[in-house]
Amino acid sequence: MPETLNDPNRTLFITDADVAALADWPSTVSALARAYGSKVTDAMVPPRSMARGDGIWLRGLTAVSPTGATMGCKLIAASPRARRASYLISLFDQQTMALVALIDGNRITGLRTAGTAAVAVDRLAPQRPLSVAVIGSGFEARGALECLASVRTLAGVRVFSPTEASRHRFADSFRPGLEIAAVASPQQAVQGADVVLCAARSRDETPVLRGTWLAPGSTVVSLGSTLPEQREVDEGTLARAACIVADMPHEVLHETGDAIAAAKAGLVLAPKTVALSAMVAGQSAVRRSADDIVIYKSVGSALQDIVIAELLLERARAKGRGVPLPVSIVPIAK
Repeated sequence: MPETLNDPNRTLFITDADVAALADWPSTVSALARAYGSKVTDAMVPPRSMARGDGIWLRGLTAVSPTGATMGCKLIAASPRARRASYLISLFDQQTMALVALIDGNRITGLRTAGTAAVAVDRLAPQRPLSVAVIGSGFEARGALECLASVRTLAGVRVFSPTEASRHRFADSFRPGLEIAAVASPQQAVQGADVVLCAARSRDETPVLRGTWLAPGSTVVSLGSTLPEQREVDEGTLARAACIVADMPHEVLHETGDAIAAAKAGLVLAPKTVALSAMVAGQSAVRRSADDIVIYKSVGSALQDIVIAELLLERARAKGRGVPLPVSIVPIAK
């Protein structure tokens, strides 16, 4: 192994291909569960910021890892109009302030979204083989189902996507390891499901999940509405929820289209919204009866990105992956 890979004074560039080779679902879920079970203050994970231009935006998310090893920033540059995006994660050593890694964050975004959802479902859903509904057939839906299947036993899966070919392709791609039925409507998918994985905003931003479809005691995972202009679940879903578990409560309540629409309809969600960290740490009860419906709603958090990036850096050093940069920034005395 090149000695420079373990040199803390050299910045390691970790590519998307490196991330694919180094990551796995169980380790991702374990790292996230440990992080959310640790003491994490609001100051360690501040609200994200977003700069907007004409049809473009740049989002920044920062966090200090509770492990004490690194802190970092994830930048997302996106043009929805051009359907292009780039993701970059920078990691700094908490002791020396050295820039220890630059990481292509594209795949990490999918890892953290699915991994954190699995952490939530594992604690919210019944401790038995789970009946799962999937609404959506894109990469987020695939990642959420793959990750959940890696940590829990699934009794059956039904998937709906508006395009018939897409939902059948999704179902077939998991066989023979996981039998999935492609169904013709979201109601069919959701009927009687223990867990509903919702990862498919509609093209016209009307909700794709209705609260009237949900079975008592179900756990809903909402991953697709992270901005004010986006919709995924209707007001009835949020109204039926006994508890809403959020990775970033303030942002979920004030910066997602679903919560904004619920507020306009007169729903008050804050009293029944709890932080994922409080739930994982056992500080908040989310169900008072087995029939309570619970929602995990995610906008994404820098804590998730940085914890996974930290894990990948450790593995890259151990396995000789990544490219040491010939030059880097030099921490200065202040």
